[in-house]
Amino acid sequence: MSSEAAIGILSAEQIRASLALGEIVIDRPLDADQVQPASLDLRLGAVAYRVRASFLPGPNVLVKDRLAELTLHEIDLSAGSVLETGCVYIVPLLEGLALPADIQASANPKSSTGRLDIFTRVITDRAQSFDTIPAGYQGPLYLEVSPRTFPIVARTGSRLSQIRFRRGDTHLNDTELAALNAREPLVDGAFRASGGLLLSIDLEGSNGIIGYRAKRHTGVVDVDKRAACDVLDYWEPIPVRGKAELILDPDQFYILVSREAVHVPPDYAAEMVAFDPLVGEFRVHYAGFFDPGFGHQAAGGAGSRAVLEVRSHEVPFILEHGQTVGRLVYETMSERPKKLYGSDLGSNYQAQGLKLSKHFR
Repeated sequence: MSSEAAIGILSAEQIRASLALGEIVIDRPLDADQVQPASLDLRLGAVAYRVRASFLPGPNVLVKDRLAELTLHEIDLSAGSVLETGCVYIVPLLEGLALPADIQASANPKSSTGRLDIFTRVITDRAQSFDTIPAGYQGPLYLEVSPRTFPIVARTGSRLSQIRFRRGDTHLNDTELAALNAREPLVDGAFRASGGLLLSIDLEGSNGIIGYRAKRHTGVVDVDKRAACDVLDYWEPIPVRGKAELILDPDQFYILVSREAVHVPPDYAAEMVAFDPLVGEFRVHYAGFFDPGFGHQAAGGAGSRAVLEVRSHEVPFILEHGQTVGRLVYETMSERPKKLYGSDLGSNYQAQGLKLSKHFR
């Protein structure tokens, strides 16, 4: 990567160039579909360490040294193993980094991971925060995995998280976001911005359903198998009835959907961030990446809505139709990727409405 390269999120082509330069270190060749338009999927390694508690190593400590203190037992992932709900696992990843001084990175759960209520965070050596990798970092990557609702089957090579690389200050402020919206509408309703594009909840529903509430004490979900689980074995559909509101039960997990259809133009990427917790005792549970082309009409995405993973905390909380629940922060791409999210790649969630993860039929 040349030092004069443009500020922005690195594209798929730039990620592959970084790999060729040894700035991304891999234990085995990449999977054919592992590089996304603006991110790289991360793969689980050969073993998971069940630990007593989540941790950050701190500025002078290696993750492996903390694992030596906190590990309860090791689990071989080579043939696939069950990871239980309520437990915390640390998994060395097949990818490591040797970043140049002008490239930093951040990680997030993949869309399917969030929709399964699997809590994941990337950890680096000497880390003082999760999911953030400082410019110039050289070393291994680890993934903290904690299934919250469903026990899962995972194996070496399973992809639960993704990483995005950026050069410089890539974020659009609200003035820049409004200007972009004037050129290329980002939302099908009223444009509202406050630290990002504001999104509200749809509780009027379609096809008689406003969302899904996760069941407890279910069977396992194999994270690598599509359409292998029956929806009703794992989810309770929430029907439309009467007033357009929903009482969130404490510590229950819900799949809901935004009222707005959103658009990420080809020269931009976006990230879902939790809305201010001061507005209520709930949060959109998982941040998530939105690749260039999400909701883009030319990529088959007209009408794409944001699926929201929602959890209430401590007390029951009433959500009302149209209530603001999250925001999309937009960032500039360093270059336009050759293939956009959607029809170019056979993406799972383009043109989506209310939709569970790809594991359910």
